[in-house]
Amino acid sequence: MSADPRRWWALAVLATAQFMVIMDTSIIGVALPDMQRELGFSQSGLQWVFNAYVVALGGLLLLGGKLSDLLGARRVFAAGWLVLIGGSVVAAAATGAEAEIVGRAVQGVGSALIAPSALTLLMVLFSARPKELAKAMAFYGAAAPAGGTAGVFLGGVITEWLSWPWVFIIYIPIGLVTLALVPAVLPDVPGRRTGLDVLGALAVTGGLALAVYAIVQAPGRGWADPATVLQLGGAVLLLAAFVGVQRIARGPLMPLSVWRTPNLAGANVAMALLGAAWIPMWYFLNLYLQQVLGYGAFPSGAALLPMTALMMVLMVGVTGRLIGRFGTKPLIVTGLVVLAAGLAVLSTIDAGGSFAADVLPGSLISAVGMSLVFIPATMAALGGVAPEQGGLASGIVNTTYQVGSAIGLAAMTAIATSHGADELGDLPRLTDGFQAAFIGAAVVALAGAGLALVTLRTRAVQAGAGEPVKERIQA
Repeated sequence: MSADPRRWWALAVLATAQFMVIMDTSIIGVALPDMQRELGFSQSGLQWVFNAYVVALGGLLLLGGKLSDLLGARRVFAAGWLVLIGGSVVAAAATGAEAEIVGRAVQGVGSALIAPSALTLLMVLFSARPKELAKAMAFYGAAAPAGGTAGVFLGGVITEWLSWPWVFIIYIPIGLVTLALVPAVLPDVPGRRTGLDVLGALAVTGGLALAVYAIVQAPGRGWADPATVLQLGGAVLLLAAFVGVQRIARGPLMPLSVWRTPNLAGANVAMALLGAAWIPMWYFLNLYLQQVLGYGAFPSGAALLPMTALMMVLMVGVTGRLIGRFGTKPLIVTGLVVLAAGLAVLSTIDAGGSFAADVLPGSLISAVGMSLVFIPATMAALGGVAPEQGGLASGIVNTTYQVGSAIGLAAMTAIATSHGADELGDLPRLTDGFQAAFIGAAVVALAGAGLALVTLRTRAVQAGAGEPVKERIQA
């Protein structure tokens, strides 16, 4: 089959999509204190600016992957951008907390359509040429930390010299340009029209949202409070109903047979716990810089640039080579241990601390850990999946990361609040809460390393001179 002459231009569009989806999580970090003041968020409720996005994204990524397979990846990709633009308009125009949460949720829906369809298109364009696929995956993977870096920097610049609504307004022109390029550079991949599991999508999204909400509210009303118990029980029932629907639906959202793929389950566990450790670190580091150290929006964004820039450099120039030399499992396990070490260092922050002593060392160590896990875990999850289930598998791996992020942030917020993180006028107590969150995230990362060690199957790496790396599952 001849190569698509537009494939490298297409890669630029797809990497931009990945860049924007990740930037949408990081660009709001520096703006959070301003949004809290102007929109009336409480300290614990502020996390919904982030979690409304990731719950919608994580809950609907499976549906996005299914739609990509059924209706055609290019159509779903374009539809996602239309929804993301609409959500950005709502979020930018919000005058209260409720409207902001709605706008962020709509943005998450758009991203849930964009992310799996983009990865499906990339595989269609490059999977027949392993050397090019490795290069394309490296650029696509690097777009994630690049989006994180740009989001941190732009969030600081925009919030400092314009205002927080502009962190959403910038998505509108970028989205319109991307939509104009879609028919010119992306292949029209035909869909396979079968059933659409709307009931499954509602069950999984409702279950995840209810679980996050219950965890967020629990510190204030108690874990044994009837409302908490009922909500957590309802979340479990909805998720169990989702699994039941998958067994009987004609066109299930997530055919359970996909879990027979080697390493899919283990890699997704690693991704879920990576998100549950990494996102709380990023969230509370933003709050520590501004609410404890007194940094403004731009200095706070600049303080996180070394961490995000290091991730981008390592993912582009180092991680791929390490995968070729050692395989995916050693990197995933090692990376989660390194991330835990970085979080342990961050747990020593002080109310009278400084960037050089309290933020920089731990954030750089954590960045090394993240860089060693993200791409290897993605490759381990997708490596053995049949081509016709590429959209589904990419939806699953993105879902587990986003769901892990949402539940991890909710849990660490609960821990931080119970240790004083809601006492804004008391810097020592506020810092105690942030310390507790970092310790909790470190425990999560260590648990991820242990589970990856047990659940991932060992891969033997073979490579001849000038040949692409091949990995073989060992019995």
